[in-house]
Amino acid sequence: MPDVSKMKKPDVKLVLLGDMNVGKTSLLHRYMERKFKDTISTVGGAFFLKQWGSYNISIWDTAGREQFHGLGSMYCRGAAAVILTYDVTNWQSLAELEERFLSLTDTANHDCIYALVGNKADLTDPKAHLSQDLDGLSEDRTECEEERTESQVLSAWPTPPASPTSLSGLLLHKQVARDDALALYGRILRYKGLDEKSSLPADKLCFETSAKTGYNVDILFETLFDLVLPSILRKRHENQASPTVDLEDCREVSGTRVKSSCC
Repeated sequence: MPDVSKMKKPDVKLVLLGDMNVGKTSLLHRYMERKFKDTISTVGGAFFLKQWGSYNISIWDTAGREQFHGLGSMYCRGAAAVILTYDVTNWQSLAELEERFLSLTDTANHDCIYALVGNKADLTDPKAHLSQDLDGLSEDRTECEEERTESQVLSAWPTPPASPTSLSGLLLHKQVARDDALALYGRILRYKGLDEKSSLPADKLCFETSAKTGYNVDILFETLFDLVLPSILRKRHENQASPTVDLEDCREVSGTRVKSSCC
């Protein structure tokens, strides 16, 4: 576990919200660790710190279980972007976003960006078996990277692509259509009192992903990183205009002073 005192301070915060078992933690692991793994339900919350260029972005994973519901507004405080996650095979998980989770975002920044993400697309859509997670497909990060050829990329897919014919007996019924997500995005804007014409378009912020295969996962996070960049730059400018004292950086200096003054 990293030393908290040595961790870099985040420039901006993203938060994942959604009901339990929609795959929030799996999405985060897929993006940060480049692999899929079965996870247990998140207790309370957890976060990863992503270095994106010269910027540090904290991504918060929150619990979807009812008993932790009250913590959501605390995690959303000051968020620059919120990823509202549902399961494309479960209509209720989309309804829960509006009924239970949307109000938790009232503590987010006034210019917060909202993305709607339908996870588990690999269960309903054959093309979601073709991973778009092409960067860092190899899980051995210590090996020297060689120039990729098409055959190397194909052989490195986390989940081998399958033909629609072979999947026809395995696909589940898709309960949430893309149009349902687009409609909810419009209602979110109205709830926030935002003008749809001046806001980011729904088709840019409604995604369908698969944490299992990596489908659209990189596109999701990196689209949001691009969109929150103005918030990062504004925050850095404000910090430069009114600098604050970092107590962590002053510990050694203050400790030295105490030692010299008592002798």
